[in-house]
Amino acid sequence: MIDNNRKDNKFGSPLMFDLVIANGKIITSTSVTLGDIGIKDGKIAALGQDLEGARVIDAAGRLVTPGAVDTHVHLEMPIGKYTSTDDFYTGTRAAVYGGTTSIIDFVESRQAQTFSDALEERRAPAAARSVIDYGFHMTIGPDDLEKLEQIPEIMEAGCGSFKLYMAYGLHLRDDQLYKALSAVGKAGGLPVVHAENWDIICALIEENIAKGNTSPHWHPRSRPEEFEAEAAGRVIQIAGQAGSRVHIFHVSCPQVVEEISKARAQGLPVTAETCPQYLLLTQDLYDREGVEGALPICSPPLRSDNSRRELWQAVGSGLFDTISTDHCPFCREEKAADLSAFNKIPGGIPSMEIRFSAMYSEGVGKELISESEWVDLCCTTPARLFGLKQKGEIAIGRDADIIIFDPEKEWTVTPDELQESAGWTPYEGIKLKGRPEYTISRGEILLEKGEFKAEKGRGLFQKTETKG
Repeated sequence: MIDNNRKDNKFGSPLMFDLVIANGKIITSTSVTLGDIGIKDGKIAALGQDLEGARVIDAAGRLVTPGAVDTHVHLEMPIGKYTSTDDFYTGTRAAVYGGTTSIIDFVESRQAQTFSDALEERRAPAAARSVIDYGFHMTIGPDDLEKLEQIPEIMEAGCGSFKLYMAYGLHLRDDQLYKALSAVGKAGGLPVVHAENWDIICALIEENIAKGNTSPHWHPRSRPEEFEAEAAGRVIQIAGQAGSRVHIFHVSCPQVVEEISKARAQGLPVTAETCPQYLLLTQDLYDREGVEGALPICSPPLRSDNSRRELWQAVGSGLFDTISTDHCPFCREEKAADLSAFNKIPGGIPSMEIRFSAMYSEGVGKELISESEWVDLCCTTPARLFGLKQKGEIAIGRDADIIIFDPEKEWTVTPDELQESAGWTPYEGIKLKGRPEYTISRGEILLEKGEFKAEKGRGLFQKTETKG
């Protein structure tokens, strides 16, 4: 309902905002209130009652939240001989439908390339195609250890967080981890880590393939929970020795939760995320026939239902700081290109569009988390932790990134319901309750009751200012 005939606002004289969101249930990380939000020049300009605007959206019966922030996505990212299916347009379009208004992607520099040049190169496609605001993590691989002196410069340019791998071709040995963590910590940056024991993984893959254990069923059996936890515990201790904070990406199992809890009890500055796939899906999906079993391959892998349930308990207890997606989809044809062995299947799944709704439906709806905790995990702490200073909160002066969310909307996840370009979803058939009705970015309505209104390339680069 649109109502442009409101009374004078609470300040006693007509005050015309560009847009007013009226009568909504405003959810922040610390409060739940009923009221209006006045938006002027792309910023939140007032919070109150009976505000006037050039346009007024009546949000009665709706939840009004900050725009969600996804701090872990891989758009048009080259990985081996494939490139992740969603580019900066299709991926951010899907984000808009899912209530996400800011993302953080990744930069990888070539051996002879400076961090600054790599950032500029990576920014170009995002600037051309993204419909929402975006930032980047800078990757530090083995070939980048000679560039550690560039860290302060690249932080000034806007990359305040640094991706360190303990798996794949970019994995760092312990001594290399120590050097990278020391340099990032000294500069005040935030290291973000993919924690798995790559040596054990390689040995188990080789062992299973030699035995003829080649189907996707063996993917999680080659990446045991115990060795994800071992790697997480090891990098946490190395970071402690280096005097650095550390953020653990995509925690998939309760054993890692134990390592994080133990480290925090020691006073170590450790933060962590998990993802919807580990909260909604299980490793049983790998037992499906043919390409269906290959589709949900990701790393760390999906785990048992018991692990999934225990992760929800950790979410409810406040163990996790953020919920991100590790959105890195490949199309069905790419997943099916070589089914001769599970380790030849490109790893990664789409989750960006369902994250906000899924965390509401499965978290708030099942009373595992509160409405404010939902907003904190998906919006506020992601923005705060990664230094997106204008994002993640409904507060005067912040960017008017706002979601009007219908908590009663019931829908079933299918590929036809989603805007992601992969053409499949691992969440197919899951019934959710709650979905964004409006997505607003810097005061501009990008989604209105299912109608997409954003222009390609309107997204702006955001510095991730993690220092201090």
